[in-house]
This record gives sequence, structure tokens and C-alpha cells, in this order.
Amino acid sequence: MLSRTADHLFWMSRYTERAENLARLLDVTWQMSLVPQSLAASNQNWHAVIALNSLEEAYYAKYAAVNAENVLRFMISDADNHASIYSCLRLARENAHAVRGTVTAEMWETLNATWLEARERTFEQIVNAGIGEYFEWVKMRSSLTRGTTLGTLLQDEAYHFIRLGTLLERADNTARILDVKYHVLRPQGDEGATDFYQWGALLRSVSAFEVYRKVYRDVITPERVTELLILRDDMPRSLHFCMNGVIKALDMIANRQSAETLRQVGLLHAQLHYGRVEDILAYGLHEWLSDFMDRIYMLGSGISKDFLVPMDTLA
Repeated sequence: MLSRTADHLFWMSRYTERAENLARLLDVTWQMSLVPQSLAASNQNWHAVIALNSLEEAYYAKYAAVNAENVLRFMISDADNHASIYSCLRLARENAHAVRGTVTAEMWETLNATWLEARERTFEQIVNAGIGEYFEWVKMRSSLTRGTTLGTLLQDEAYHFIRLGTLLERADNTARILDVKYHVLRPQGDEGATDFYQWGALLRSVSAFEVYRKVYRDVITPERVTELLILRDDMPRSLHFCMNGVIKALDMIANRQSAETLRQVGLLHAQLHYGRVEDILAYGLHEWLSDFMDRIYMLGSGISKDFLVPMDTLA
């Protein structure tokens, strides 16, 4: 497969997944903002969304204060923000358009229809219709795109590059959501003070609430949430599950120059496969997740170097 085609497929899937995960992050932050708390605490949660995506400079160039309305406008519908849901859906569609001969007609129609509908919605319309409804729409459109891909695309190299992009992006975003929310919700001193509603909102943000109840059948605890979202290999949004898929996809598309990238992903996969939640928490969850996200970034760079179009050729 041409590296340029692989590049478009890889980033088409990453931007689609990124839009969904951003909707999930904003949704859980919005739900938590509805819980009685001080204005300062609420605004701190919204600031975490900006910091999590390394967008402080771009945000403060437009807004003087951090609050729910400003952050939501910036992260949902701001065309100048390359990381907004609006921009992600546009970029997913543009990458799909560049490889229309490779994707199926159903895939193209789904991505194109998503973008056409997204660009017609102003922020005011989204708020008036219900902000939660919009997040559900984004998640549903992403699921529809994913289902159309699985149901119509030949499972050749194109499929593996799409799957690789999806799972790499999902792993990164699950780690980000867990990192920012764990420390907000972690009780100080009294373990019994854990707020069931807020932990439930976190689990729902990654479609894991029902899974948690099925697996543990007990009260929600930070340790078990961490175990579920990091180490369970049968949880579709866990880091372990994602890396299972990443290593399989890389094995299918391996070439003569990808040995080091395969070695790095193998090391990361082994850490998840044989890891224990007690060791992760003893090391420090924030430190562990920061290291994981750094390694995901390096994997992305390695994949770009081994398979995709170098960034300087796209300028």
C-alpha cells in the first residue's frame, strides 16, 4: 500500500476516534459540574480539559477566563481549534475524501453525512437542544462509522491501518480521561467518602458502568476502576485491550524497518499483560499514566516513520 494512502486511513480513524473520546471527556466533565460544588472547583475541572489536551496557549488567546461555557464552545465548535470536535470531524472527512477509492461507499457516506450535519450546528443550537444529546450524537456517529468499517471493508492492509489508528487513539484518550478524573475524584483521607455518582459518571464516559457492575458486583472503588480501565483485556476501552489490537495490527503490516516499533509495542503490551494494579498504584497512577502516554506518543512517531508519509512532505 502507498504510504500516502496508509497515512490518510490512519488519520481518518484517529480523528474519528478523537472526536468520540473528546465527547466522552466533555460529557463526564459536564455531568460532574452538575454535582453541588464550589465555582472554583467546577472551573478547575474545566481547566483540566484544556490542560489535558495541551491547549492552554490557544485557549487563553481567545478567552480570559475558564468556565463551562467558554471551554465547551472552544472544544465543541471552534473551527480555529484544531482539537475541537468540529475540527476532528472535518479532518476525518477530508482524509476519507482523499482515499475514496480505498474506503467503501458506505464508509464514505457515513463520514460525509456526519460532517455535513456537524457543520450546520452552531454552538447555540447545540446548547438549546441539550449538550448531552450532542455528545450522544457524536458517540453514535463514531460507532456507526466503526460498524460500517467492520461490516463492509475487506480486512486487508487498509483495514489494519484503520484499526491501528483507532486503538492507538483510544488508548491515549482512555489514559487521559482516567488521569485527569482519578485525582479529582480520589477521596482525601476517608475512603468511604467516594462519591458513587461521580465515579459512575466516569465509568459511563468510557461505556464501562455496566461492565464494572458485571465484573465486580460491588461498590465502585478507585482501585477497581483503575484495574478495569488499564489491565482488563476483555474491556473494549481498556489500555490492555487496545494494545492487544495494536500489536496484532502491527504484526499484520510489519515491514523491514518496523522491528524497533514492534519491539517497543511488545514491551508496552507485556507491561499491561503481566501488570498488577497494586504495583501501578504504588508507583503512582499519574506517573504511570504519564509514562504510558509518552510511550504511546513515541509509538505514533515510530509508526509514522516506518509506514506513513513524513510530516515534512505534507507541508
